[in-house]
Amino acid sequence: MRTSATGISISRNSSSRAAARAARGFTLLELMIVVFVIGLVTAGVVISFSGGNRDEQLERESERLDALFDYVREQAELQTRDYGFRINRRGYSFVVYDVLANQWRPAEEDDALRERPFPEGIETEVVVEGRKVVLETRKKDIEDYMPQVMIFSNGDISSFEVILWREGTDERDDRSRIYSDESGNINLLQPGEVEEKNPPVRAARRP
Repeated sequence: MRTSATGISISRNSSSRAAARAARGFTLLELMIVVFVIGLVTAGVVISFSGGNRDEQLERESERLDALFDYVREQAELQTRDYGFRINRRGYSFVVYDVLANQWRPAEEDDALRERPFPEGIETEVVVEGRKVVLETRKKDIEDYMPQVMIFSNGDISSFEVILWREGTDERDDRSRIYSDESGNINLLQPGEVEEKNPPVRAARRP
């Protein structure tokens, strides 16, 4: 074993310095590297669980339409008036039946029911009473304001389904659906969600 001029073993001296460094702990640079690596791993986990490929604009638009259907149904019952839903490829609006004029007209007295355009790149399909509706791409020269979906004053609603999806997307799983079921409830299914079939019957609670 080699020794230094003082007679102390070189290998023993190196071991002592290593042990001293270990006793002091990590250096600032080493701690910074560890924190950086942990940050990268955490960011990757957050992205993977937050659904980075979700179409948030599509989901917001379908949530807005679903909420408007609930609102209109509530207004129809409160005011005992018939409302309607009109839609084309550019956007949608709600109308009200004017008993005095004996015709449908825009619900101008309620700004929430105004005409709303679809965001750029959003496509739509509508089915009413089991039949697919042919949607216009532009306004007619003379608007008759006849709705495709009826919301009656007693709370009843036409059987309907409105499907929204991003242009260029062919998969059914990437579409939002707002639809009425057999019980007359209005439901919303976002992309990736599956309609619940035959929900379990709730047991009656004991008094």
